[in-house]
Amino acid sequence: MKAIGYHAPGPIDRDDALVDLTLDTPQASGFDLLVKVEAISVNPVDVKIRQARAPEEGQPAVIGWDAVGEVVAVGDQASRFAVGDQVWYAGDISRPGTNSEYHLVDERIVGHAPRSITTAQAAALPLTTLTAFEMLFDRLRVLDPVPGAARAVLVIGGAGGVGSITIQLLRALTDLQIIATASRPETQAWVKELGAHHVIDHSQPLPEQVEALGLGAPAFVFSTNYSEHYAPQVAELIPPQGRFGLIDDPETLNITPFKPKAVSIHWELMFTRALFTTDDIARQGEILDKVAGLIDTGRIRSTATDSYGTINADNLKRAHALIESGKAKGKIVLEGF
Repeated sequence: MKAIGYHAPGPIDRDDALVDLTLDTPQASGFDLLVKVEAISVNPVDVKIRQARAPEEGQPAVIGWDAVGEVVAVGDQASRFAVGDQVWYAGDISRPGTNSEYHLVDERIVGHAPRSITTAQAAALPLTTLTAFEMLFDRLRVLDPVPGAARAVLVIGGAGGVGSITIQLLRALTDLQIIATASRPETQAWVKELGAHHVIDHSQPLPEQVEALGLGAPAFVFSTNYSEHYAPQVAELIPPQGRFGLIDDPETLNITPFKPKAVSIHWELMFTRALFTTDDIARQGEILDKVAGLIDTGRIRSTATDSYGTINADNLKRAHALIESGKAKGKIVLEGF
């Protein structure tokens, strides 16, 4: 089968940063589905892994954690899907990724793909959707009010892949006021289009801008990037007993300023359930099914903003380079081999 991977980690400007490969097609067993991959998207985690994680000795590393495709075989313990089903998922970071023509995935973290959008449009969503949904409803528990706080969520980095779906999930499933940050005219317009009630500039101090909105202190703050930089500002603007969530990887994070307000800190890693085969691992499949329904009823739209053509090394290198530039808006998708 065709695949794209690397033999050594490193910068994207190397000729061999990503290469086209021919690998054996895997076989489904246990809870696994064998999926013929039709479309993928590219996430910041792809870039982080390619930059730093060495492959197993003698084997190329295949990355990628978003896919839409058709089930072509099922393992002996798999029962939720049948051959021919169209599925979408984000996979498991401890296993080979979706940048391959055929891919194995545990059916419990798989959902039925939405029917009302294209496979490429759907491929933009699984990883960011799971990240956003788990943060909002499993970690921050945004449906559980914070006493005395404004019924509002501040989303730092609202125009990125996670921010873009976070805004939509909040609009579709809550009545909370959404404050999103964006610093460029095009990204400010994007988050407004997705449903943010208020937009502020994360290149300027946040507490003053939040206060100027007149809403009060937002009960929840979700930082999607540069959390080390924003944490002191969040500690200032968040109310007592507020909840602060983050998903990035700050080298250091001083949480001491949050203690006087008894602010709770919540990490989200959407791979946790798969990595540890948690008792509630099947929740990811349930979330994806629920969001597919929201898409098919017109309440959620795809966050795909760029299509980079067929799935090959050259196109994936272009996508990785754009994500590394920090100028990506929404999601980059690729389709077909």
